[in-house]
Amino acid sequence: MMRRYTKQRNLVKPAKTRFATAFLTLYSFYKQKKNLRTLFMSTEWNESIYSKETLGKEVARHIISPFFWNDVVQALRVGGPLIHVLRMVDGEKKPPMGYIYEAMDRAKESIEKAFNYDTRKYKSVFEIIDARWTDQLHQPLHAAGHILNPGLYYKNNDMKTLTEDVWQGYHKCVERMIPDKNLQDKIGEELGVYMKADGLLGIESAIRARTLRSPVEWWMQYGHNVPNLQQFAIRVQSLTCSASGCERNWSVYEHIHSKKRNRLELTRLNDLVFIKYNRTLARRYNARNTIDPILLDSIDEANEWLTGAPQDHQDEEVYEGESLTYGDVSMASGVEENIYSFRGSTLRGNERGARGSSSSRNLVDEPSDDEEDDDQVEPLVMALEEFEDLVEE
Repeated sequence: MMRRYTKQRNLVKPAKTRFATAFLTLYSFYKQKKNLRTLFMSTEWNESIYSKETLGKEVARHIISPFFWNDVVQALRVGGPLIHVLRMVDGEKKPPMGYIYEAMDRAKESIEKAFNYDTRKYKSVFEIIDARWTDQLHQPLHAAGHILNPGLYYKNNDMKTLTEDVWQGYHKCVERMIPDKNLQDKIGEELGVYMKADGLLGIESAIRARTLRSPVEWWMQYGHNVPNLQQFAIRVQSLTCSASGCERNWSVYEHIHSKKRNRLELTRLNDLVFIKYNRTLARRYNARNTIDPILLDSIDEANEWLTGAPQDHQDEEVYEGESLTYGDVSMASGVEENIYSFRGSTLRGNERGARGSSSSRNLVDEPSDDEEDDDQVEPLVMALEEFEDLVEE
């Protein structure tokens, strides 16, 4: 029934996703929003046995509820730029080490723009991103890759974008990867040549190639007068930012070592994994493209498709040109009385009905002057409160 209304489109494609399946599923839901609403408001659905079941009623409430779609838009606005960063890091064709630092900054800028620079709406999100980035992801390698990326380093002549933390990360990376102190001093001397763009680094073709070539290719072509820094830069820019390769290797291991093939000797099993994984790796290597640089413009444009999304789906019209809105439909069908309920709550019946309806009535009230710019609902908070009530019961 769903595929008929969505023109044979599936909402979930787990075989084609490596990560962020929930985000991609929400994206598919939003693209099919109109078709899904048409499905659950159709006579065919009302006459089916699924509409009488508890789970069917719960799904229908979510699809018709304007608050659900408001939350979907908020999730997509936050997740869109981050997904582009993850996709860039997970790629195998172009080394992303020199771009990860700038990519994270652009992702945060894109999220700010999506929420019209209202810090109240993305402050908590930024706290989560910063905590994860600072404690687990931000490494000296990222700072070194940012400085040694000519396309980003020479972009701003006054270099105000490079903070003390970035330079500290660069020097830590040099100390860790180059144990020879004499070689460290040579790299420091050659860094001054790179900063001034002297010699081959400053010729016209090198300046044009800063944004036309990948950092590795650029250093290979124009870094001959700074050989020690050239070798260090190529080494840094060639490193990976993701552990996805290890995870794919483990997936190959699980595929070979199954219940039916659990008597393989360890040596033979390792050989099979080595052959299968490296055969795939060689195929991807031959199809790679390391000459072109990574373009970060896609991160800035990650949420442009959401510019036409309604600010509040409660005021969205069911039929264009008519005054009937989905807020009216949700109120008439009683959807707002049990938004984001847990499956067990529908079976408990009237025990929490009064409490749920009273809180939901507040959701549809007109916002006060102080809260006019705030979101009308905070369903996540409501869900947590209901969950705490369930635990207490």
